[in-house]
Amino acid sequence: MAEMMEGGTVKIADDVVAVIAGIAALDTEGIASMSGGITEGIARYVSGKNVQKGVTVEVGQVEAAIDLRVIVYYGVKIDEACRQLQVNVKEAIENMTGLQVVEVNVKVEGVQFRKDDEIAIVEEEPKVR
Repeated sequence: MAEMMEGGTVKIADDVVAVIAGIAALDTEGIASMSGGITEGIARYVSGKNVQKGVTVEVGQVEAAIDLRVIVYYGVKIDEACRQLQVNVKEAIENMTGLQVVEVNVKVEGVQFRKDDEIAIVEEEPKVR
């Protein structure tokens, strides 16, 4: 985002929006953690960039689109938790940055049974044509 003002421009980096989204996501009831996945680990290794775990953002001049990969707690109503997650992330980004959030996409990649237990990750099967 770049905004013209009398004294210059204001730019908000994509990583800043990703951090806001990640914090808002972890503050949502029913969300255990963010899911980084294997490809994100490879991207961090190859590029050397500090990729925000489980968050992908596309930021334009006035709009933003957010993709989240999350792990939920066992026993929560996944659809309700994800809808609340979308609301929380949208409000946090819009309030802090002034950007209009056009979409918040959520992909649930695992279930955590209890805080101290291991996470059961759902692996997608490769599609054969």
